Amino acid sequence: MSCVIFGAGKIARGFIGHLLYLSNIDFVFVEKADALADLINERGEYTVNILGNSAENCVVKNAKAFKFSQKEEIAQAIANSDAVFNAVGGKNLGEIVPFLAAGIEAKAKKGGYLNFITCENWKKPADILRDGISNIIDASAREYFENNVGITESVIMRSAIESDAELLKKDPLIVNVQNFWELPIDATRLKGNLPDIKGVKLLDEFTGFLERKFYTYNAANGTTSFVGALFGYEKIADAAHDEKILEILDGVYKETAQALSIKHGISFEDQWAFTRTSLAKLQDYTIVDFIERNARDPLRKLGPDDRLVGSARLVDSVGIKPENLCIAIAAAIHYFNETDEFAVELRRMRKENGVDYILENVCKIDANGTIGTLVKEKIEVLKKEGYINE
Repeated sequence: MSCVIFGAGKIARGFIGHLLYLSNIDFVFVEKADALADLINERGEYTVNILGNSAENCVVKNAKAFKFSQKEEIAQAIANSDAVFNAVGGKNLGEIVPFLAAGIEAKAKKGGYLNFITCENWKKPADILRDGISNIIDASAREYFENNVGITESVIMRSAIESDAELLKKDPLIVNVQNFWELPIDATRLKGNLPDIKGVKLLDEFTGFLERKFYTYNAANGTTSFVGALFGYEKIADAAHDEKILEILDGVYKETAQALSIKHGISFEDQWAFTRTSLAKLQDYTIVDFIERNARDPLRKLGPDDRLVGSARLVDSVGIKPENLCIAIAAAIHYFNETDEFAVELRRMRKENGVDYILENVCKIDANGTIGTLVKEKIEVLKKEGYINE
């Protein structure tokens, strides 16, 4: 058995590659950055540290990687694989489509099934790949592609944290990860069977779970990150223990839990229990994660379907006022970090065009509608409390 992993970043190495290694499945990374691919091939192994459970630390051996320039080798690796994973970042999905199409064309000559599993924190990544491949696949492989190729999604529940300089000097490929082991995958879009991979959990009701995760975990993370930044915190766990932030978080959890229970027909109690797993992760001091990393690219994270505005729209759609989510949106609109080009651009837009402009052009909501009005009210409250000074 063998698999291909597009991307060789922290999640690719510290979760997907780790699970495949523990499952005795051979795999190869496909990496855009030549220097990273060279480093993997040179060292041939890397360490995965399990935060808070060092007994499970692991050295992944026989690591190898292809560069994007190795097109033929990549196509043949896909054709010979049992499954292909990708963890390249949602914005980069288009770049890997030609490689996937070439691999499918090579596989079509051999026959059998082939599955692609997206491991991205992004909206409908499987659809992006399927549509992209469909547009360029060679006619000779189209029937195989449509009948024998599954393109599905997973939910990445394990966090991977950047190592400190001392550890990176010792092992530049080392990854610190959360002590979480399940990889939920949408079973309904698979063709044939996946290899027996440790931690994989096949779900038939995947859409509801994906939304529950995104509008629970991601909304809470966004709230902690942006409000935490406004309050002057540097680390997620510290911010998640602040009493005032906890009060806001509790409100966010209640708002999203009510909306999700209504939309998906699950009990509020079940969804509320799910929120407790999210809070435990945020408050876990063994996960040394920084607010700057989580708040990075606020323009994307203020998008209409992303963690804050998307959650607020969901809550509003069931007739509940997203009071606490709007505090988080207000904080995000005023987020600034001079090393983040997107935060710099957000500040410029706010100063030159005003909050209404951001609400309508970034968040894509009516500046004078329910959510827009609430956000502006929360901005004024944060100004009076001294957290916003501009």
